[in-house]
Amino acid sequence: MKIKKYFRGSGRVLAFVFVASILWLLFDMAALRLSISDVNSQLLKELVVKERELAKKLVTKGPKLADIDFKHPLEKVRVGFGDGKKPGERLEKKVVEVYRKKWEFNGKVEHEKDVQTQAVAKLQLKEESQMKEAIHLNGLKKENVLNNTNIRNKSIQKKQATETLRLSHTKTTPSVVQEQKLPQQLPQEPKKKQVQALPGIKMLSNATKDTSKAFKAQVQDNKSPANAGLPKKSNNTTLKALQKNKPAKQDAHQTATPTQHHPAKVIQRDETEKKVIDDEDHHQKNDSSVQILAVTSKGNKKSSQKLAHSAFKNPAKLQAPQEEPEKLLNISGVRRSGGVHKVMALDVTHKPRDVHAVGQFGHAAVVPLEKQEESKKRWSEGYFNVFLSEQIPVDRAIPDTRPPACSENLVHDDLPTTSVIFCFVDEVWSTLLRSVHSVLNRSPPHLLKEILLVDDFSTKDYLKEKLDVYMSQFPKVRIIRLKERQGLIRARLAGAAEAKGDVLTFLDSHVECNVGWLEPLLERVYQDRRKVACPVIEVISDKDMSYVLVDNFQRGIFKWPLVFGWSTLPEDYIKKNNMKDSDPIRCPVMAGGLFSIDKKYFYELGSYDPGLDVWGGENMEISFKIWMCGGEIEIIPCSRVGHIFRGENPYRFPKDRQKTVERNLARVAEVWLDEYKEVFYGYGYLHLLDKNVIDVGNLTEQIQLRKKLQCKSFKWYLDNVYPELEAPLVKAEGLVFNVGTRKCLALEKGSLIFETCDLSKQSQHFNYSWVKTLRQNTSCVSPQSTRTGVAMEPCDNTKAHQRWLHKANKILPEHLIGEVSFRGVSQRLCLEAGPKANSVFLKACESSNSFQKWQFTHYYAQ
Repeated sequence: MKIKKYFRGSGRVLAFVFVASILWLLFDMAALRLSISDVNSQLLKELVVKERELAKKLVTKGPKLADIDFKHPLEKVRVGFGDGKKPGERLEKKVVEVYRKKWEFNGKVEHEKDVQTQAVAKLQLKEESQMKEAIHLNGLKKENVLNNTNIRNKSIQKKQATETLRLSHTKTTPSVVQEQKLPQQLPQEPKKKQVQALPGIKMLSNATKDTSKAFKAQVQDNKSPANAGLPKKSNNTTLKALQKNKPAKQDAHQTATPTQHHPAKVIQRDETEKKVIDDEDHHQKNDSSVQILAVTSKGNKKSSQKLAHSAFKNPAKLQAPQEEPEKLLNISGVRRSGGVHKVMALDVTHKPRDVHAVGQFGHAAVVPLEKQEESKKRWSEGYFNVFLSEQIPVDRAIPDTRPPACSENLVHDDLPTTSVIFCFVDEVWSTLLRSVHSVLNRSPPHLLKEILLVDDFSTKDYLKEKLDVYMSQFPKVRIIRLKERQGLIRARLAGAAEAKGDVLTFLDSHVECNVGWLEPLLERVYQDRRKVACPVIEVISDKDMSYVLVDNFQRGIFKWPLVFGWSTLPEDYIKKNNMKDSDPIRCPVMAGGLFSIDKKYFYELGSYDPGLDVWGGENMEISFKIWMCGGEIEIIPCSRVGHIFRGENPYRFPKDRQKTVERNLARVAEVWLDEYKEVFYGYGYLHLLDKNVIDVGNLTEQIQLRKKLQCKSFKWYLDNVYPELEAPLVKAEGLVFNVGTRKCLALEKGSLIFETCDLSKQSQHFNYSWVKTLRQNTSCVSPQSTRTGVAMEPCDNTKAHQRWLHKANKILPEHLIGEVSFRGVSQRLCLEAGPKANSVFLKACESSNSFQKWQFTHYYAQ
């Protein structure tokens, strides 16, 4: 009874709370025990990771790739215009050291094998001891732990084999098999696309887990610690076994590896060459995370087999990547839709680079004293130092000048492919080759569809059969030869017509593409097909061939009369938009030589105006067309390309060069500038208005194209794209005040009179145009045949007698000077008001005559 009394009312509640607390405490203790177990497991994982890193450090000799930093500041050169100097005269500054001291392998292969074996053995012993401690801490069953140990050991051995295989690629190794891990969890695709390999590289595209026995035996054999990283003696047998599974059809571009130079595109291979080919199950859906590259080399000096373009960077010879090699390149080239990856900092080459070569790593080269005379004589071959260019390797390394954030940028896996188009005529051999090699070595293979070399009827012998022979070793390079001189513009159109890539990338034939140059360009086109992407054009000195960095935030602009130049974005604009040095920059006008554009969009815009001759003005034409017809032009700071800027143009023109460029610019002005074309003509091109002097050709097709595309006006372009440009439609306007009479000129019933000045009267408003006419609406003040009289005529810009000089010189700055022709004799006379303000006539000019002095209300330009 007493106990029941305590369980009545509130006592019952307290008892329930007490029991619940006991149960909660028991559950809490159980959860704490599980948490401790998880923590111990996590600690164990961290220990395993640390041991793996330690093992890798023991295996790898010399500093890590990540420790080799080539990004040192360069002396900046501002490339601008308006200073009156030629581009070459602004590049006298020396480049600061950009590369740290390189390191090389000094040990032998045998010594490396011992170090690798010891490291793997030490790793296994430590892991076993750690797992035993884990058993004691977590109370796990012994057999489960041993199973986990075996699985982990196999995984570690596999990764160790991968790492050591990569490190064994040295000069002393005759044949290398490199193993690369793809990113995990690749989305499966219904069709596997094969991509052209670089010369000398055979690719296994997504080999399945159920591969041939020979392949399994080779990988399993390489897993053993004693053989890790070394080529097997039985590789030849293994490779022969793999050859039985060769697919029935293969792309010739994928398999071709030349052993000798020959102009034919079908290249024979050495019978003894070792091959690794796709296994017959490579089309199955089960994707493997392992890929194999077979790289061969021969000792025969007469027909030596060159090393393949390595997919990884040799730390002793090449520029170090900013990422681990297996993360840089998806060698299979399969585009994974929807995924992203970091920009690939590729820089492969067909042979180890000589770190001591002239001009290597973008350093300035020096002409020896005994060769200076020869260097001077050869300058005119390309209007740069041709002698030094020939001393520099055609595949030299250059400094990575991208902003730091660029290496971390993400781009889509399924970027479009591109055709790179080089147009050239009598280009210097070494610079042409260096341009091509820079594209091959630093472009992801699966994105580089082809390289088209368009020969615009060159006359140099070395650009004929010799060029065919040299380029035959690169399956992706095609040469298109024009039967007669067409000029840059039509040569580009010929190249675009032959292109097979999704994107057209035009480059000059004297450039060097930097690491990571291509993907940022294609990414912008991928995001919006109406975007035209341009790289930052850096400088290769025409004097010492050094690679020079330019200032950040540079963009292409023009000044009147359509003269291209570079300008830095204003500081307030950069701050207002919170711009970083890696952000794309809106560009009013592209330089024209280097850009990427969607192929279909290029033709939708009408491509280049085919009426433009040879060279000049094409960058203006396509820039106005892109902006005014719905597109955008951007400079991509994460894409960098070096370019040789020359003081003179070495190319010959079928006609007079100046007349050719002037004609092209006049054609652009007539189609795209609307009423602002008078501004163009007023800056020194008034003679182009005379159709007897120059014929710009038929413009009907281009005008109709603009209407069809529903392009905006040039005023819209000035307001929205390039508002910084000063472009007043007239030089002066308002009332025309005569100093002598103190009255203003007026137009009444077609006749000129004088009235008291009144701004509210439209009859007193005149303007002084860029083509030097004095007009009101469509009527212009014109001298009469009587020599002394003036009258109003319909304005015609082609008529020279309607032009008046005003503010033209310091002697007669306020006079209106006209040119009158009488009986074949031209004479300049000044407009004068009658003393009683009752007439206007022409008279010989007098600097002190106030009746010959006129002033406009507003002046916009001198």
